[in-house]
Amino acid sequence: MSILPLLRHHPVIAAVKDTESLNIALQSDCKIISVLYGNICNIGAIVQRIKNADKYAFIHVDLLDGTSNKEIVINFLKIVTAADGIISTKASMIKAARAQGFYGIHRLFLLDSISFHSIDKQVAQSNPDCIEILPGCMPKVLKWVTEKIDLPIIAGGLVCDAEDANNALDAGATAISTTNTGVWQLSFDH
Repeated sequence: MSILPLLRHHPVIAAVKDTESLNIALQSDCKIISVLYGNICNIGAIVQRIKNADKYAFIHVDLLDGTSNKEIVINFLKIVTAADGIISTKASMIKAARAQGFYGIHRLFLLDSISFHSIDKQVAQSNPDCIEILPGCMPKVLKWVTEKIDLPIIAGGLVCDAEDANNALDAGATAISTTNTGVWQLSFDH
């Protein structure tokens, strides 16, 4: 199943970094919640709260306390959560996530031309459902990525306001991910 329709219908992803922001996200119109915190003891309960609110839960596995960077954590998350997807900067984690039936979002930091030119290689290794580009407030670079990669793109990191979000979407991003609760309340028709 493709992630593209989900992202097109719900282009604003609430990225939550603590219980307070999770509470706000659960009350928001955002249908997708990216979990950027938690540990092996509470991640099941965090995801259950998201699912109880009839929302999609994506776990950023690199930020989950109490786990290693080994693929076994993906098996663990499949057993103890009802999460919909996994976010990671590591190709091996995305491959493992997809093998377990999760959506896989490969998070890529574009810091310079070297990181830009290595995108194809990283995407080929991970075979993700989509990629998340950070920082997401660089419309020119997002346009380059959309021309280079034939996958849905999420613009994340430093998407601070409606202008940043609109610029990212206008540049070809399918969705935006932000911790800024003010942006969660906005609606975008792209």
